[in-house]
Amino acid sequence: MAKKAATLKVVLKKSLIGCKQDQIATAYALGLRKIGDSTVQPDNEPTKGKIKKISHLVEVVKA
Repeated sequence: MAKKAATLKVVLKKSLIGCKQDQIATAYALGLRKIGDSTVQPDNEPTKGKIKKISHLVEVVKA
């Protein structure tokens, strides 16, 4: 049986209005556009770096 890859569910909890342009671009790269949007991302270092950059705007749950 194949081992399932670890994933993270990322939910945008705060508005992108007033954020720095690089933070907005990071949210868009994760697929987050509006408050309440959620995506499932792989649990790897590049994803963790993106989440850390906008950690004050998102909520992360292990999926």
